[in-house]
Amino acid sequence: MSNKKSAKNRVGNGKDKTPYVEESLDEVADAPIKKIKNSVYEKELFRLQLELVKLQAWIAKEKLKVVVIFEGRDAAGKGGVIKRITQHLNPRICRVVALPAPTEREATQWYFQRYVGHLPAGGEIVLFDRSWYNRAGVERVMGFCDNEEYSEFLRSCPEFERMLVRSGIILLKYWFSVSDEEQERRFQSRLEEPHKRWKLSPMDLESRARWVEYSRAKDMMFAHTDIKQAPWYVVKSDVKKHARLNCIAHLLSKIPYEDLTPKEIVLPKRKDSLGYVRPPMSDQTFVPEIYP
Repeated sequence: MSNKKSAKNRVGNGKDKTPYVEESLDEVADAPIKKIKNSVYEKELFRLQLELVKLQAWIAKEKLKVVVIFEGRDAAGKGGVIKRITQHLNPRICRVVALPAPTEREATQWYFQRYVGHLPAGGEIVLFDRSWYNRAGVERVMGFCDNEEYSEFLRSCPEFERMLVRSGIILLKYWFSVSDEEQERRFQSRLEEPHKRWKLSPMDLESRARWVEYSRAKDMMFAHTDIKQAPWYVVKSDVKKHARLNCIAHLLSKIPYEDLTPKEIVLPKRKDSLGYVRPPMSDQTFVPEIYP
């Protein structure tokens, strides 16, 4: 069975071959969403983050190589999930890659080349905040690539990812699905809150007028790249807290690990000063205490 056919069968409700349409929410539009209580959310998030620490230790010990891709529309909640994943992890083991637009030189390279240098070595986790799938999304919709480059990406991407998996990389791909209404609400929030305004770029504003084009591009991307070796996992993200917990819990379920929590550590007593005399405080430059 071809990749395209198998992807089409997987996408949808699992019982028929109706193409998946991310924004078809009419049948549940009137159903109230029961949101998780803040106290329950904080408790669950803490528990899951502790499991992430255990997973990190296992990955480091076993020299596993993990790549997690986060894709979705603007304001779909990708950054919030990434922030919660990395909050208590060692940045030397788990790092985030969020590349800017390619330079003039990079634009002449093999398309995947600038991503390859960011792939993990043994004992590392790399979280891609957007990835090589830019070509299937924003580049396609905004006309930053031509038809030949786009078609070549759809052909080569599945083979590229199969090659990564064969090399021993654990590859997980998440698509954050947000409704038109919720995206609009989050855009408005970014306009109203000064500390969030930087998140609203001219490209984000342009994407609002091309909702259907992005939907078609996403559906085509799924049809070609939702492969057995590296399937897409869709995260419903209209409720940010639900999306964060669901995504982290799923990530933990996809990588078997053991608890390597060390035995309780007892801090030893400090040694005597052995005649050490601290230099005068006046010899040092201190930060002004504006907030006493």
